Amino acid sequence: MTTDTLDVREPPQPTDPERGQLYRDPVYDGASDPTVVRDSAGGWWMFYTQRRATHPDPGPGVAWVHGSRVGVARSADGLRWEYAGTLEPVDTGLTLHAGRPPLAVTRTHWAPDVIHDGTRWRMYLTEIEGIPSRWEGHARHIVEYRSNDLRSWTRRGVVPLASDRAIDAAVARCPDGRWRLWYKDEAAGSVTRVAVSDDLATWRQDGIAVRGRPHEGPFAFALGGHWWLLTDEWRGMAVHRSDDAVTWTRQGGPDAVILGDAGPCAPGIRAGRHGSVVVTGADARLYYFTHPWWDGEELVDVAAHAHRRTAVHVARLRVADGALVCER
Repeated sequence: MTTDTLDVREPPQPTDPERGQLYRDPVYDGASDPTVVRDSAGGWWMFYTQRRATHPDPGPGVAWVHGSRVGVARSADGLRWEYAGTLEPVDTGLTLHAGRPPLAVTRTHWAPDVIHDGTRWRMYLTEIEGIPSRWEGHARHIVEYRSNDLRSWTRRGVVPLASDRAIDAAVARCPDGRWRLWYKDEAAGSVTRVAVSDDLATWRQDGIAVRGRPHEGPFAFALGGHWWLLTDEWRGMAVHRSDDAVTWTRQGGPDAVILGDAGPCAPGIRAGRHGSVVVTGADARLYYFTHPWWDGEELVDVAAHAHRRTAVHVARLRVADGALVCER
């Protein structure tokens, strides 16, 4: 065999682009849980959990998943993104810092959800004291922040919910005029609970919105004459439909998901995880993240901690014959 018939290319590396990726965090390569909004000037903002995937010494166990900041990226079109910095703690809340974050952190920030209430911006952020090295035994709370410019955020306080194991908030105004906050309650078997408010000031608990197998990362939105609630089952996203954003029916049965197909690890296609939706008319964009170097079961032996790295993607959503259709 002659040398010109040999494939001498280097095998894919964790730093290589994943097929179809939109964004990778340039600091720790751990962008996850993206939420995307547009400002009054038409600019696009992405807020995400900046997991410390490549931190040189994050601590034992799952400390690398904790100790995270909120990362921020900017875009003119929602497709080409540039890193803008992190939301760093200040006396009154959080402020955008364009530099790279410090290695030392004392609090964990997870899964921001950002909405506009008609007057100002609000962020619903999961906060955890310290940097836990285990999943269990640590309180998690959802905290509200407010902003006029998406850069400086004032801390308003903890949202009172059904337990102190509440994460992954999603907030929307529903057809009845009330605001609802959906969240993962780890104390209830990791299903989606919901709280209701008339004014975003006082909340009351309204039970479980979605049962079934454990899941996280709920996100609710209206499209094509229906309401939709996506939940992350760690093998793709379940789709739930509603006419009132109160009572939900799962699309396709108990095992059906979107973004569940997955090929070999990078440069293949991975299952979609925790994301958010921006409606752009008759269709919508679903921003989500993947693990390019983790197949969900066995770790891929390409480099130390490669399975921790993540990439942000976008898919198109549309409604056809009353069903939500997802196209990568």
